[in-house]
Formats: sequence, C-alpha cells, structure tokens
Amino acid sequence: MSHPYFPDLTIETAPEEARPHMRAMRDRLGYLPHAVARMAHSPGLLDGFGIMTRLFDASALAPIEREVVVMTIATRNDCELCVAMHTTILRRLRADADVVAALRAASPIPVERLEALRRFTLAVVTTAGGVSDDELTAFTEHGFTARDALDVVLGVGAYTLSTFANRLTRAPIDPPLRPFAP
Repeated sequence: MSHPYFPDLTIETAPEEARPHMRAMRDRLGYLPHAVARMAHSPGLLDGFGIMTRLFDASALAPIEREVVVMTIATRNDCELCVAMHTTILRRLRADADVVAALRAASPIPVERLEALRRFTLAVVTTAGGVSDDELTAFTEHGFTARDALDVVLGVGAYTLSTFANRLTRAPIDPPLRPFAP
C-alpha cells in the first residue's frame, strides 16, 4: 500500500507545519486518513486544502448541494477515495438514495435543482469558468444566485486540489470507507 514517492507520514515523521492539521484530522475521525498522511509531504497543500474546504463549508450552498459539487468533481476526476468518503457524508446527511446513486454513477440526479447544480458544476469545469449565459440562466432558474455560482467555483477549486493530490499520491481507501468504494 505504500507509495515509493509518497509514503504515509505519521504525525511524528511529517514536517512540523503539517502536524497540527494531521492531529486535528486524527482527532476528528479517530484515525489518520492515508490521503492526509500523503498530502502532509506538502504542508502548504494540506493547509490550502483545509482552508479551502472550511471556506466552501461556510458557503451559501446547503450541505447536500455542496456534496453534489464534490461528488461531481470526484467522479469526473475518477477519485475513488473521494467517492467513498463523500458517499459516507451524503449518508450522514440522509440524502435520498436515488440522489446518492446518481452522483456515484455520474448520472443525472432525479431532483431538478440538484441536477441543475450538477450540470453547472460540470460546465464550470469543462469551460474553465467560461460558462455561457444560457448555462448561467439554467442555473439561476433553479433558485441559485451569483454567489452560489462563485461558491461552485470555490468547491471546484478545493476538490480539484484534493482529487488531483489523492490520485497523484495513490491514496488508498481507508478501511472505514471501503464499504462505500465504487
């Protein structure tokens, strides 16, 4: 399971700057995820991801809406670890099973507002932010705002960072998440 370039670091072996983040994650989850143990090779990346996710979590989007953005990025970027992790979060949020299944399959969501969010997230990614006026209109017609559009960009940034890092380091799915692996 170890990676020759990105072996799992422990709190004791990680750079000093990464240790507070690692301790906080371990204390919150009860274990140190492989992804964090590997991201710790770059304290800046680990810190940046933490800051970006806190900002995204404080965005105007509702919790399930944020998870739609995250899962859209996770499936698009083929991050199996992220899919497993965020499936557990969706279950904790009591998201409808059909919504979870659609997100895991990168398929249309059976809830119009959430599907509009999924499509907008994909448009942001595929156009590198150059979303057309028609796509913006389709998004806002479902009750989303200009702030929501920019919060989607924040989520795309945070979770692109995470999915890329997890894939680069080949972070394995942690045992508590394995039942939700794709």
